[in-house]
Amino acid sequence: WRTGGLFAAAGIVPAAVAGALSVRVPAGALTAGFAVLAAVAAVRMLRPRTGPGPQSGTDAGGAPAGRVARTGAGLGAVTGFLGVGGGFLVVPALVTVVALPMTAAVGTSLLVITVNSVAALVTRLATPTTLDWAVIAPFTATAVLGAWDGRRLAAKVSTAALQRLFGAALLAVAVFMLIDAVA
Repeated sequence: WRTGGLFAAAGIVPAAVAGALSVRVPAGALTAGFAVLAAVAAVRMLRPRTGPGPQSGTDAGGAPAGRVARTGAGLGAVTGFLGVGGGFLVVPALVTVVALPMTAAVGTSLLVITVNSVAALVTRLATPTTLDWAVIAPFTATAVLGAWDGRRLAAKVSTAALQRLFGAALLAVAVFMLIDAVA
């Protein structure tokens, strides 16, 4: 909770500011930017972790509070700018930068995503952007149902396998998004 709260709180203002700025960027450029960031995050998730584990005197994830806050602020800005909840990027950041175990990162990311998404949404509602609730509502409902089922399935998979599966899925999504952005 402490790590997730700090990570999320640090991202609120950057998410709001970046959300307001993103309306000036073409959708294709935003999609391509997200695809490139997702590919980098996927590669980091797929590479075996080297170096020491969590150190004493640090937060629950093993990273100093300053690193958690900086990473949270950066991801908040990306979340607001790209207009996505950030889960594809938050989980890899929590695992590779903050050093949370994969299972803890998945749960912590839900807090971070909720806070950053609400901040960006509130800012976007103040811009001349329209929201397609016919797409948003079913997508949100499906995501909630998927999260419940994913929790059950994640308990049956090792942390290392879960991290590899997440990295591979993220890389596939990044490739398809990049192809869509340039096509």
